[in-house]
Amino acid sequence: MTSPILQIQALHKRFGEHEVLRGIDLDVQPGDRIAVIGSSGSGKSTLLRCLNFMEMPTSGRVVLKGRAIGNGAGPDGTVRYGQAELTEVRKQIGMVFQQFNLFPHMTVLQNVMEGLVTVRRIAAKDARERALRELGKVGLTDKAAAYPGHLSGGQQQRVAIARALAMEPEVLLFDEPTSSLDPELVGEVLSTILALADEGRTLLLVTHELGFAYHFATKVVFLADGQLHESGTPDEVLKHPKQERTRRFLERFTAFHF
Repeated sequence: MTSPILQIQALHKRFGEHEVLRGIDLDVQPGDRIAVIGSSGSGKSTLLRCLNFMEMPTSGRVVLKGRAIGNGAGPDGTVRYGQAELTEVRKQIGMVFQQFNLFPHMTVLQNVMEGLVTVRRIAAKDARERALRELGKVGLTDKAAAYPGHLSGGQQQRVAIARALAMEPEVLLFDEPTSSLDPELVGEVLSTILALADEGRTLLLVTHELGFAYHFATKVVFLADGQLHESGTPDEVLKHPKQERTRRFLERFTAFHF
């Protein structure tokens, strides 16, 4: 059996007295497509932000390709993280956000090139070639010279996906990537994500699009109150949940189809 590409071990995250994540354990195998579902406030986005180290875990471990991130506990018992190490981790664990976070003063092409030039130190000519290749994957080569303000929300999100792909991450995280979009634009972004899944990429997707989750995922995990309450195949979790809490959550979604 292959080793997990990403392991989450007893992960906790606290903001003051509020414990948002309460001991998350999850193994991610290469090529896994994991849909993370749950009510607002259940800790889904915080989990992804801890995996990308935009938020520092309060305790627990994240292990990437067999190597624990961080270098031992400090005086207060928390793991210490070096900035250089986290920069390397973020190259390997990419993230696409709810908001597109594009630079408005840069063209689409410049937005996708920016991380390649400033973080990966790739020559501008090579960065341009890679950026155009990734824009082609999301169907936006013809928008390379446009500015974000001239694009639809769906197009901007696809640029954000191309930007993340250009960094060639081992794992790609999506934090509710369609939640800021008008309904008619959701499909184009979900189609792009599905195409990435078909390439065999390792993806974690926080989503309320449960019908899409059913067709996209190899595994579905349901978070409630900061804990991993139930996990399994899409059929096991979305069609035949074992836990009453999961069943109550799913009863609120009557407009999706499997």
